[in-house]
Amino acid sequence: MSAFYRVEGNHIVCQLCRHYCKLKEGQVGVCGVNKNSNGKLENLVYGKVSAINIDPIEKKPLYHFLPGSKALSIGTVGCNFKCPFCQNWQISQTKDSSNSYNLTPEQIVNLAIENECESIAYTYNEPTIFYPFAKDVALLAKKSGIKNIFVSNGFETPEIIEDMRGVIDAFNIDLKSFKQDYYKKVLKGTLEGVLDTLERIKKGGFWLEVTTLIVPGDNDSNKELTQIATFIAKNLGVNTPWHISAFHPDYKVQDKKATSLEMLNRAYKIGKEAGLEYIYMGNVLSDGITYCPKCGAELIKRVGYKVVENRLIDGKCYRCGEDISGVWK
Repeated sequence: MSAFYRVEGNHIVCQLCRHYCKLKEGQVGVCGVNKNSNGKLENLVYGKVSAINIDPIEKKPLYHFLPGSKALSIGTVGCNFKCPFCQNWQISQTKDSSNSYNLTPEQIVNLAIENECESIAYTYNEPTIFYPFAKDVALLAKKSGIKNIFVSNGFETPEIIEDMRGVIDAFNIDLKSFKQDYYKKVLKGTLEGVLDTLERIKKGGFWLEVTTLIVPGDNDSNKELTQIATFIAKNLGVNTPWHISAFHPDYKVQDKKATSLEMLNRAYKIGKEAGLEYIYMGNVLSDGITYCPKCGAELIKRVGYKVVENRLIDGKCYRCGEDISGVWK
């Protein structure tokens, strides 16, 4: 039986995300790219790559996973959320894959090898909606020692998270808000679903980093930032990196100002007060430095997305020997 869907009477139920779309013959799910074809789930974007780039791993962002390495990053079209501020809306909020590249898993893995990429990142749009394709790429990549990364909104189902064991190595998950109404009315998802996904990923032994895009007037109150930081600290662990990223006007949200550095500094302080050991600012001119949580030594220095110094010794602080959480090789 496929983990991707289950049969219920004359319908199939897509299990790729927590919408659990119930599809009759010929019907397409919320994401626009998964269809009931003859009683089976057909992924309409399988092999259709809308964006492909070689990025520093730090751009995903992942700061505690193979720092300084390159990731071959791919995405398709479609999404299971409707975020009005999406920065990749040209591909995420369309179902049209006519301008996509036709690439096989073998071609993608070969590109990663040829370009000395240590990982493949499934990103740009929501990767869980093209997991049937991503899984085939990932399993092939693993045979060549290449790791696999999901950059996701966190709406994976428990069935798919379980299926990802041994397939996906690391996640960066967006925790966009701590308000149920905001997730439901604005983003078209659920807060409890994302929180459950985060906990399952952490308990499942995957490497996890969390990102919050701070949107002025939406999720920037001290109360909400404290709720987010406290959840990460208590439920995921104080050693889980938190990326606080600056919003800039995009897509349907053109009337808000970009996130100020002052606002990011406030979020940083709130995260530290919650006990988080690793907090990084994104989308601003800020050097992301990894400090030892025990002695305060500067361990990894970054300028933009470039690692300029890495003083870790076998994943430990060079000064005091403290174990630093992450995947270092």
